[in-house]
Amino acid sequence: MGFLRPRAVVGLAMVASFMVFVDGTIVNVTLGQLAEHLGASRAELEWAVNAYTLAFAALMLGAGAIADTVGAKRAFLAGLLVFTASSAVCAVAGSMLMLNVARLVQGAGAALLLPSALVLATASATDERDRHRLVSWWAAAGGAGMAAGPLLGGGLVALANWRAVFAVNVVIGIPAALWAWRAMPSVVRRPRRLDLVGMATATAFIGGLVFALIEAPVRGWFDPAVVGAVGVIVAGVTAFVLVERSARVPLLPTRLYGERGFVAVAVQGALLNFVFYGVLFSMSLLLQQGRGLSALITGLLFLPLTGLISVANLTSAPLVARFGRSAVLATGQAVITVALVALAWASTADAVWPMVLALIPLGLSSGVLVPTMTAQSIASVEPGLHGAASAAFNTSRQIGGAIGVATFGPLLGAAHELGGGFVSCALVAAGASVLGLGVAVVGRGTARLVPSNDTA
Repeated sequence: MGFLRPRAVVGLAMVASFMVFVDGTIVNVTLGQLAEHLGASRAELEWAVNAYTLAFAALMLGAGAIADTVGAKRAFLAGLLVFTASSAVCAVAGSMLMLNVARLVQGAGAALLLPSALVLATASATDERDRHRLVSWWAAAGGAGMAAGPLLGGGLVALANWRAVFAVNVVIGIPAALWAWRAMPSVVRRPRRLDLVGMATATAFIGGLVFALIEAPVRGWFDPAVVGAVGVIVAGVTAFVLVERSARVPLLPTRLYGERGFVAVAVQGALLNFVFYGVLFSMSLLLQQGRGLSALITGLLFLPLTGLISVANLTSAPLVARFGRSAVLATGQAVITVALVALAWASTADAVWPMVLALIPLGLSSGVLVPTMTAQSIASVEPGLHGAASAAFNTSRQIGGAIGVATFGPLLGAAHELGGGFVSCALVAAGASVLGLGVAVVGRGTARLVPSNDTA
């Protein structure tokens, strides 16, 4: 493609990945203060995490198509500006309603930002090995965001309050937007029509799913709002399937979900996020409300999970080169399963350090899996559809994360039952990881577009 400043573009993509993923984890350590300062209920706390994830997942498919159509630079800048402005609104929010609405908008900005950033990061790659290397660096930046989230959030809450957690995005976002405007070269747009009806129906069924999972435990499954959400899910899925079958340029091209290897890695990614974000949410409440630890100490205790992700991201490419992508996907998932069982056992101890030890293999394996799955997802399609493939894969991951938080919230139980509730959460996560391992095995050897020296 001939970028004039490839290093600057990759650097910007890494900054974007950091910002997007830091906001997926940083809010967890503010939950105690949000409950105290804004009187947030458990459901409202779930929305503080999931409003972002909901918009992120619901709009990701459309955002990938937009990046392919209008150009990665325009999509990148638009996403960055929306993300930064909505972060500013979060920082001054006077109620949970205002905060959660702003979090929805923030997630929309992240949805535009992430697929365009990945396209930009990999556009200068000369071969599959080079692409995996760039994906590893991009994923490492996201892993650094995950790592910085709890610790940075805990530090900001200790030094100021929960508002500083959102204000930091403004401090990063404004210089990044100016840098992008000056340093990022224009990317030639690809002639592709936007599937607006597909975007609307996808947004409807994903939004209805997350709403029902969060609100049903509070309102009851027969509450009119929940019943209505279930109706939206059914109607949205039905309409989406019918629309995509007849669309001239579908939001999800047939060859994406017709490729068994791509479908397998998308499902595995969803299950990984189900585990990661569900455990992060439930363990945050266990440590802060169940064991009375501060936000800063909670953030420090999460470092073995989040901090090791960014380190392990960089080992993904050499591991795949040596053992093959299929072997890495299956082995990493098996290690996560064992780590979750250990975490369930460790949480019954009075001391915290056994839980911290159990987080180490969980963080390392997650860090290896994410870039491996990401590279696998975009290797299954031609370059012209990298935006759509990236969006589809990341959408599945965000849906998994949203379902994880929505599932583990009620499973955790009331404040006086958090210990036993967390054991249940960890064991459910282990079951989901076993399913992910099965998916990895089923999808083994199906990535026909991956070079032979990169598969097993």
